[in-house]
Amino acid sequence: MTETAYELAQVNIARLKAPLDSPRLKDFVDGLDPVNADAEAADGFVWRLKGEGNDATDIAAFGDSWLILNLSVWRDTDALTAFMYQGRHREMLARRREWFERVEEAMVALWWVPAGHRPTVAEAESRLLHLRANGPTPYAFTLRTSFPPGSSAPVTGEVPEGLGCSV
Repeated sequence: MTETAYELAQVNIARLKAPLDSPRLKDFVDGLDPVNADAEAADGFVWRLKGEGNDATDIAAFGDSWLILNLSVWRDTDALTAFMYQGRHREMLARRREWFERVEEAMVALWWVPAGHRPTVAEAESRLLHLRANGPTPYAFTLRTSFPPGSSAPVTGEVPEGLGCSV
């Protein structure tokens, strides 16, 4: 396998409709470990942020305890897309409206990092804010409008119907 100079960082945040320990979120919480195991076993997975447990639900985003975050690194957009839209993750994605508030602003951002770099929460927040303010750019983009590493020309991607990335 050839090593690449860049890997794909992704952050997604979601505003909870109820506390994580509530009956309303039981299916979501019960699915976290299996979905995280699927991610770690997926082709192209590199790294994911973990808090005190096996997930990042205890790590605050934007200083808001009702926001949960997922921060990970992948080989490329193809690897991330393949994981996102299949298996248990696809099933959970399809149910996101049960667990998370609908938010109009961007809740997902992607960007290229040097191979081996592990992004911080502050870095992820900065990329997400940049995407909200400027739309997709090489600094922060989406699966629908992505940029190859080192490029300023966007690549438009296909996202399966009904499974857009916003939460």
